[in-house]
Amino acid sequence: MTTAKDLFIISMDPSSQHAVGQGDLSLALAGAELVDLIGAGTVAVDGDRIVPSGPSTLDDRLMVEAAAGLTRQAPYERIEDWLWRRGRDLSAAYQAALEEDGELTRKRSSRLPFGSERVEAVDTPARRRAADRWKDKEPVLAALASVVGLDGERSDEPGLDDEAVITVVAIVHDAVMELEAVRQRRSIENAAFANLWRGP
Repeated sequence: MTTAKDLFIISMDPSSQHAVGQGDLSLALAGAELVDLIGAGTVAVDGDRIVPSGPSTLDDRLMVEAAAGLTRQAPYERIEDWLWRRGRDLSAAYQAALEEDGELTRKRSSRLPFGSERVEAVDTPARRRAADRWKDKEPVLAALASVVGLDGERSDEPGLDDEAVITVVAIVHDAVMELEAVRQRRSIENAAFANLWRGP
């Protein structure tokens, strides 16, 4: 399993007090992929840019897809641009992949045949491994989970000692904050528009 898949599984925990938005999660998943690409030696970080540095030896299809999408010519892609580009609908891609692998299952939230469906993690070795990483507060997983509020608060990067990883997590945090600012602006604009139509 990859950090991104572990993060997705953790986000599905029904005991979590914080529901993660699809956009926030997609950005964090793209960041998790980048961290794993750094760990695999596939890329390096130079300032705020992603520099391909070696052949891909990945066996996860979503990670292979991520590596294949790297910009391989100078001046290379900025991390922030990668997050927005790669992150588009990425949480849906992970949900589909995990369902296909039998890691997630759909269940009806009521006994009625037309009740809404919810997706939950199946008790598999991969789920238990993700839960162990989460329980042990493995630094990268904990940092990315914190960015999207899975631990109930947005804290500083816990125990990260790799400069490239710290850079990626910080840029993921900024992207999530930017997305939240866009949401708030739209909410204010929609409220103002509704008041305009409602009249005095």
